[in-house]
Amino acid sequence: MITQVPTTPEAPKLTKNETLKANIPTLAGNIAATLADPNAPCFSADDEQFTKFHGIYQQDDRDLRKTGKKYIMMIRGRIPGGIMTPVQWIAFDDLATRYGNNTLRVTTRQSIQFHGVVKSGLGPLVKKINESLLSTLAACGDVNRNITASPTPTQTESRAEMMEDCHRVVEALAPKTKAYHSIWIDNVQLNLDDGDNKDFVDPLYGKTYLPRKFKTCFVMPPVNDMDIFTNDLGFIAIVENGKLAGYNLCVGGGMGRSHGNEATYPRLADVIGFFTREQVVEIAKAVLTIHRDFGDRTDRKHARLKYVVAERGVDWTRAEVEKRANVKLQPSREYQFTTTGDVYGWHKALDGSWFFTLYVETGRIKDQKKLALRRIAEKFPGVEFRLSANQNVIIANVAEADKAAINELWIEHAVHPENQASVLHAAAMACPALPTCGLALAESERMLPGLIDRVEKLCVEAGLAGEEIIIRSTGCPNGCARPYMAEIAFVGKAPGRYQLWLGGNTAGTRLNRVWKDVVKDPEIEAELRPLLCRFATERNAGERFGDWAARVLWNETPQAAAPALAAAN
Repeated sequence: MITQVPTTPEAPKLTKNETLKANIPTLAGNIAATLADPNAPCFSADDEQFTKFHGIYQQDDRDLRKTGKKYIMMIRGRIPGGIMTPVQWIAFDDLATRYGNNTLRVTTRQSIQFHGVVKSGLGPLVKKINESLLSTLAACGDVNRNITASPTPTQTESRAEMMEDCHRVVEALAPKTKAYHSIWIDNVQLNLDDGDNKDFVDPLYGKTYLPRKFKTCFVMPPVNDMDIFTNDLGFIAIVENGKLAGYNLCVGGGMGRSHGNEATYPRLADVIGFFTREQVVEIAKAVLTIHRDFGDRTDRKHARLKYVVAERGVDWTRAEVEKRANVKLQPSREYQFTTTGDVYGWHKALDGSWFFTLYVETGRIKDQKKLALRRIAEKFPGVEFRLSANQNVIIANVAEADKAAINELWIEHAVHPENQASVLHAAAMACPALPTCGLALAESERMLPGLIDRVEKLCVEAGLAGEEIIIRSTGCPNGCARPYMAEIAFVGKAPGRYQLWLGGNTAGTRLNRVWKDVVKDPEIEAELRPLLCRFATERNAGERFGDWAARVLWNETPQAAAPALAAAN
């Protein structure tokens, strides 16, 4: 008789990133040694993962690959709520000119990216950012990233309270490693044999941090300019009698997906309850640690909090938040979103000051606009620079007496204050994609302005001139420009080839769906023309393109969306 020995299931194999983090939880790697070595052209593959926690992506210029890799760095600032002083703006402007490609790239998370930085300029650039009292720590990596907050000064007192809470959460969710200061401020390698460093465990994140990135957002209705439902963690400000009463809690949103992988999909966050202001830090920690403890560490494509919420359920998520925060969530309170867009040009705030929203095409500040913003920062030290999640720049706190002078500066630098862009251009967004992003499958930033011009001609043909349609593009399916919320979106599949998605809405409360899996760039007009013509004749009074597409086209989609995508809607 043969006795069978019982076997135990093998533990799931963790990703390489998990091993790296566990082995060096300080996140120091060999970054400082590589920085100091003039003969090292780039960081090692392992250190590439550590540099992300420091706000740095190692890239190469993909336009030059035929002649060999030219390594360059993308550096992302951590700018809570997207707020900068004029002094900080001048510092960033100087750094872009001296070490980058002379442009500042406004991101969809209210940050600024520097592109084209070579390794020798990396240390001085990051150090100067810190000297300006901003940082790059945790702008990338498997941690809570830059926390966004509504920038438009519509409700002065309650917005100030919201920003106080934003900064409290920023501080509470920041990683505590000493490696960042050691490398970028002191210019030395962190001594990993030192007792404190050898045994370092982050008090919030633990040794292995999060399974993947984590995004947090504050928004103030009725404007959903943050696209709050695309975040892992969101706080919808509830204002009652002019005071900030607290927040509706949103959990489990995210844009990223992978082509051909139905287990990955965009998802909108669920609103799971209301809580008061004093509880915001404990609530934030509770949601983040759910991701830390239950997120998938075996598959980075499935490692976002949205999959935990989708698979375990909203009731489980609510109960887990309440247990970890020791808070009983109240029923969510009434709110309404009307738009995700920015208001361009001059507007008066409730406190009597003025603010101006500058349209920045695909977020790339260069040439005359870069000069104009620099001069405003130099001449008007009392203003505030606010970055928009729609990739624009707001100049706030402008005194009545300074408005005319700032207006003259705009005109002098070819900015037309009352007519900055057409409605289609003003509502569009794109990710950087080629030539810098290593994940890009197709063009995005360099492609979109010309494509918008082509769509405008189609709109004229269809009798839709001046009609606003939210159009977004990305070079890959990861969704950095939030394409899955757009009325029309182009998601890169290969050079010159895009998925076409239709049906998002202006309030940012509905995902769109795949209309066609592959559209070649020269065929875009042929694909859109009949749709726009149908919209012009079939729409209800005042109906937007995205609403018409959801009402009509979703019932006759020629290429059915994957089941996971349909379920996500």
